[in-house]
Amino acid sequence: MTRDALRLIALHGVPAVRPGDDLAALLRAAAQASGIVLAGGVLVVCQKIVSKAEGRVVRLADVEPSAEALRIAEQDRKDPRHVEVVLRETARVVRHAHGVWIAETRHGFVCANAGVDLSNAPGEGVAVLLPEDPDASARRLRAALVAGGAGPLGVIVSDTFGRPWREGLVDVALGCAGVAPLRDWRGQTDWAGRPLEVTAMAQADQLAAAAGLLMGKDAGLPAVWIEGAPVTEADGGIAPLLRDPKLDLFR
Repeated sequence: MTRDALRLIALHGVPAVRPGDDLAALLRAAAQASGIVLAGGVLVVCQKIVSKAEGRVVRLADVEPSAEALRIAEQDRKDPRHVEVVLRETARVVRHAHGVWIAETRHGFVCANAGVDLSNAPGEGVAVLLPEDPDASARRLRAALVAGGAGPLGVIVSDTFGRPWREGLVDVALGCAGVAPLRDWRGQTDWAGRPLEVTAMAQADQLAAAAGLLMGKDAGLPAVWIEGAPVTEADGGIAPLLRDPKLDLFR
């Protein structure tokens, strides 16, 4: 399959999302207002609004720090309530040094602060957590959009992650539905006819990163439609993108 062009369009007019909001309805209305037909492409939605709609927010005022959180907070000069929330979301500490906490979440993601974020939160002193199951979030959102007349389409839930061998952050896929997470070239040939033995492209991450160019951090644009992006009938899932720790040289 070859693809000569993709068209990326940010969805304007998505309001501030609150717990319990019908996210599919909000995104559908924003697409209609922008003249976008959600068919034949992939909708990339930032994790933050998915988490907010699902109620994955915590008021720090309601958090009682543990002794471990108090110790780490004093060492790192951070809010112990924030540290406590990070500890609760951490399945395994990968590295903790210089005030930086790199953790593996129960989803299998390796990221800073176990994905707990205070930026763009719905209020002062509120932490936003990763969705309980980002793949399930993507499936529900896709199903709701299709039920409302959209499709065929794929859905990616994205977030910004750092990388151990590069500076800067890049948007990656946390969950997906209707999108093949990997495009496996193994067994095929390159342009010169040589067999490809190890090449598997992180297709869902590539689409998330492309959408991140339009989302920004201060633009208030939490969703991007990628017209012409490849869609599958399967629900997909992010598991193929999670490297086995036994093969991960950075863990």
